[in-house]
Amino acid sequence: MTKAEIIAKIAEQTGVAKKDVATTVEAFMEEIRVSLAENKENVYLRGFGTFVVKHRAKKTARNISKNVTLVIDAHDFPSFKPAKSFIEKMK
Repeated sequence: MTKAEIIAKIAEQTGVAKKDVATTVEAFMEEIRVSLAENKENVYLRGFGTFVVKHRAKKTARNISKNVTLVIDAHDFPSFKPAKSFIEKMK
């Protein structure tokens, strides 16, 4: 399902204009991005799941085809963990 399909479905179910739904969905996604990327804060959506910031330590890696050793710097990345109730509904 694409973002456009989600927007169309929400607009159909709620009777709100697609333009307004699109603005709301974009604002929601931007708020999650800002919380994770800039503020390093986790986002908890009860009954759905949690968006968390995870940290990967600095490590060395090898490119076998070129026989080169690389250093990968420490960095943060986003992760999603579904809620238990969401997992149960999927089963």
